[in-house]
Amino acid sequence: MDSLTEAEAANELMRLAKAIARHDALYHAQDAPEISDQEYDALVRRNAEIEAAFPHLVRDDSPSRKVGHEIAASPLSKVTHEQRMMSLDNAFSDEELADFVGRVRRFLSLGEDEEVVFTAEDKIDGLSCSLRYENGVLVRAATRGDGQVGEDVTANVAHVAGIPERLEGEAPAVFEIRGEVYMAKADFAGLNERLMDEARADAEAKGAVFDPDKVRQFANPRNAAAGSLRQKDPSVTARRPLRFLAHGWGAASEVPHATQFGMMQQILEWGVPVSPALARCHTLGDMVEHYRQLADMRTDLAYEIDGVVYKVDRLDWQQRLGFVAKAPRWAIARKFPAERAETTLEVIDIQVGRTGKLTPVGRLAPVLVGGVTVTNVTLHNRDEIARLGVRPGDRVVIQRAGDVIPQVVDNLTRDAEREPYVFPDHCPECGSEAVAEEGEVDVRCTGGLICPAQRTERLQHFVSRGALDIEGLGAKTIADFFARGWLESPADIFRLKDRRDAILALEGWQDKSVDNLLAAIEAKREPDAARLLFGLGIRHVGAVTARDLMRQFATLPALREAAEKAHAGEEEAAAELLSIDGIGPAVVEALGDFFHEEHNREVWDQILSEVSPPPYLVETRDSAVAGKTVVFTGKLETMSRDEAKAQAERLGAKAAGSVSAKTDLVVAGPGAGSKLKKAAELGIEVIDEAEWAKIVEQAG
Repeated sequence: MDSLTEAEAANELMRLAKAIARHDALYHAQDAPEISDQEYDALVRRNAEIEAAFPHLVRDDSPSRKVGHEIAASPLSKVTHEQRMMSLDNAFSDEELADFVGRVRRFLSLGEDEEVVFTAEDKIDGLSCSLRYENGVLVRAATRGDGQVGEDVTANVAHVAGIPERLEGEAPAVFEIRGEVYMAKADFAGLNERLMDEARADAEAKGAVFDPDKVRQFANPRNAAAGSLRQKDPSVTARRPLRFLAHGWGAASEVPHATQFGMMQQILEWGVPVSPALARCHTLGDMVEHYRQLADMRTDLAYEIDGVVYKVDRLDWQQRLGFVAKAPRWAIARKFPAERAETTLEVIDIQVGRTGKLTPVGRLAPVLVGGVTVTNVTLHNRDEIARLGVRPGDRVVIQRAGDVIPQVVDNLTRDAEREPYVFPDHCPECGSEAVAEEGEVDVRCTGGLICPAQRTERLQHFVSRGALDIEGLGAKTIADFFARGWLESPADIFRLKDRRDAILALEGWQDKSVDNLLAAIEAKREPDAARLLFGLGIRHVGAVTARDLMRQFATLPALREAAEKAHAGEEEAAAELLSIDGIGPAVVEALGDFFHEEHNREVWDQILSEVSPPPYLVETRDSAVAGKTVVFTGKLETMSRDEAKAQAERLGAKAAGSVSAKTDLVVAGPGAGSKLKKAAELGIEVIDEAEWAKIVEQAG
């Protein structure tokens, strides 16, 4: 942090805001987190540290100012909370917990002898929900959403255990009880088992082959609870075993007690369950001890928890302490580390992805970690296997990072006398050589479009939105057609018109759906050349690189000719490729390797026998440099190098990065060196920046 400049801090805050917003959306809106709680917390802490060091750089979209995530498309109605549903700040150590207590004492200007009592309760890993009772009758239930606006789940909570339709005894005119909707561990396991049984019975009824790997099950109890509560059809929620525990309240016309603990006991008396672990802590030592007791009990609890929440007990002190941007000053969550368990690594399988990457997957003796049975774990790559020294038969420690992603964190039998695991040097699917490029850890199959493991993935990529964008050819359809032998290569897509009757005979297909698919395919007979190139899945050739290549060569045959010549050692062809801004040796080598393989050339020829991509054209204006190759060198004083290249492309010119015999014009600024010298040697016209500005102006 000490070495971070202001510019670096601003850039990092921008990246953190985007990353955290994305992960918030995945977690809160889609119930599909991609990173662990620990990784997410690390991003949030880094953001907080930078904002503390550079307070004037705090962004309007800062994660420190947001709670949850804005509700996007949802079948449920939106509800505006009368009182905002806040988040909680986190502590990750005894020292940070002590700092929190110290901040409370300082804020309230309390003497050393004055006691501060805190409540402590387990932090349930579920979905936040607010229940609004009017005169003791439930009138509305809503999810937290972004804290200001949530989703109306009133009809759904009628099926949640622990949420009464009417409170017991006397209740205020308005009282919002807030807590977590969750699914117990045993109920979660039973739900997934039931989904498996239902899928098996459905397959048997249809006479289909049952594939357990295709059964959609919930990853963890939190996702199961969130997905079950946020249903448009309450009958779906009714079939899911959901429960509720209260942890606080929101808008209230009356608060009958003066303490947090007293109010939680009142909520319990009204017939709404609260945490059985709720307790009062009179000292920091009590708080630490409560945390350790719950950490020890964690695996034995009936439901998932991910920490302990502490709150100042006196409500008048809570009111004085107030709130920061998104959290109360009077509460904090002490998070647990990821749960771990020991098991045996039984087998190491190798999976081959669309790009040919060989990914090792460990098959484990089933082990329960945090309420979820873990049977598989990614071993990432060859280097990770070597680092851990794992082999089939080893006893390993498994951690569900953030209770989501299983990973191996330790090998307990590393020193046992057994042969080390040998990572394959040939693809297990097609037998092609598997190699790692220089400087990379990933090992990849060189079989490309002939590799069975890559074919369906490559076909999916070929028709994806960024490539040919053929609607109707989803992953399931491609896999089905591939299994029937109808799709061996991308060219076969354009031959499906000859299989209309066969497709129509398949379950789920009607005249209209078949005709729509075939029409979508026929509409791509003259595809954009850059999209087609990207769709081939050539290593290092992404969507942007494909466009850059086609801007230079205009047609696919011209690109192939240059790539083959470069691979054969022709320096001029290699120089032309390398002169394209953003194209480096790795791309040139990948293109050469692609066209060097006979099976790739066959696929290429088959595709171009079915489609006719027109020359790739960039929208330009008439100018004196249209069709010419321009090189910019030296320091440009009135514009950036990127702006100059964009100007050249708009004028119909090609902006190259190096001077060659194909260069038509060099624009030289102060400090021009070797490029200017080479232009003179080749007799190429050289102008300065002012003359270039005139060309741009004359083009209008």
